[in-house]
Amino acid sequence: MIIRSSMKKTILVWHMHELKIGFNDERIHRTLTALEKNGFQTFFVSTKDEALDKVLSLIPSNASVGFGGSVTLREINLIDALTARGNTVFEHWSQPEENITSIMRKQLNSDVFVASSNAVTEDGKLINIDKAGNRVAAMIFGPKRVILVIGINKIVKDLEEALQRLRNVAAPMNAKRRGDKTPCALTGMCTDCEAPDRVCRIITIMEKKPSRTDITLVFVGEKLGF
Repeated sequence: MIIRSSMKKTILVWHMHELKIGFNDERIHRTLTALEKNGFQTFFVSTKDEALDKVLSLIPSNASVGFGGSVTLREINLIDALTARGNTVFEHWSQPEENITSIMRKQLNSDVFVASSNAVTEDGKLINIDKAGNRVAAMIFGPKRVILVIGINKIVKDLEEALQRLRNVAAPMNAKRRGDKTPCALTGMCTDCEAPDRVCRIITIMEKKPSRTDITLVFVGEKLGF
């Protein structure tokens, strides 16, 4: 009886696992189809290692590459790979404060700009939140090509869920990572604060691909970033 009960539990676990995979596959397909309809080029890869290979294949070896603030890009080791390959890289996270603004401006004129997206809706919208605005500005206009690497944890049902994710997941986690003195860094919840370090200052909703910017989205079948 114990063995039989254990087998039933195992079968149930596998059945639920298969259902979850099926749901994720359907959700990803629905999201990518909507994004393609809205003018974005999309790719899907299963792992972060495959994501690195895919992004490297999309960036010419002689291109200058700007990096938006992104944990996702660091999780796939893209900066190190591009630097080792000889690309000119503009990234500001590792730079002293007095150099950051000038590097952000260089990102706007780079050949390729790479970042992630804070949320992607199933009907094909990109929703992002920024403090300085350099990342969302470069996504929209400036660089010749934009590539966004997005984990499946960023997919949400609709705009309402996206805004909730921005304010109560992405922003608090980024504030905590940065060591900002904001209420959300302590509580994990947005209070629409007036803190000088407030990270939620700019929200953009990209309903269609901007008319003068080529944007490629590389979705990864793993949870990446915030």
